[in-house]
Amino acid sequence: MTTPKIALIIGSTRDARWADEPANWLLEQAKTRDDFEVELVDLKDFDLPLFNEAASNLWAPSTDPKAIAWQQKIAEFDGYIWLTAEYNHSMPAAMKNAMDQAYNEWVKKPVTAFGYGSMGAVRSVEHLRQIAVELQMVPIRSALHLGGADFFQAHPIAGGAGIAAVEDNLKPSAQGMFDDLVWWANATKAAREEEAQAKAA
Repeated sequence: MTTPKIALIIGSTRDARWADEPANWLLEQAKTRDDFEVELVDLKDFDLPLFNEAASNLWAPSTDPKAIAWQQKIAEFDGYIWLTAEYNHSMPAAMKNAMDQAYNEWVKKPVTAFGYGSMGAVRSVEHLRQIAVELQMVPIRSALHLGGADFFQAHPIAGGAGIAAVEDNLKPSAQGMFDDLVWWANATKAAREEEAQAKAA
């Protein structure tokens, strides 16, 4: 079985977003591992419209070329890490819309998140897990949260010291998250491949 491929998806598309710094920091942490491949996927690059299909692609093929391009990209991966802020106790609207623009491509694959904000985006991450269940994904227990004093020290709105100033507090949780995600990515990948072989027989 090949090494699982993981997408690190930036879930905010605002021009003023801070997401790039934590995303690039986590990308560098992921690249120190040899048990999975990682690719940074930015929602800004896909310019997704608001969901306007007849139904989820579970029930009917999508027609918008941008939605189809997103589905094709998502299908390449065996697991996902969402980089999410928290907007009014939930995830960014662009992130929810991106999840809705696919279905079949998410099924039976693990997902987790790196949440950042005053509360570590814990409510956004919990909302992500609820949505993931409906998409037939495997939301894993371990996630990464940058919140409280660490967030305010790192974020430009306050201390502006950057992620490097607080990374020692994040690295153990990041590695634990990677460990769990890889375990589930390997398990679900093997099960999907076995299922596909059985159907082809």
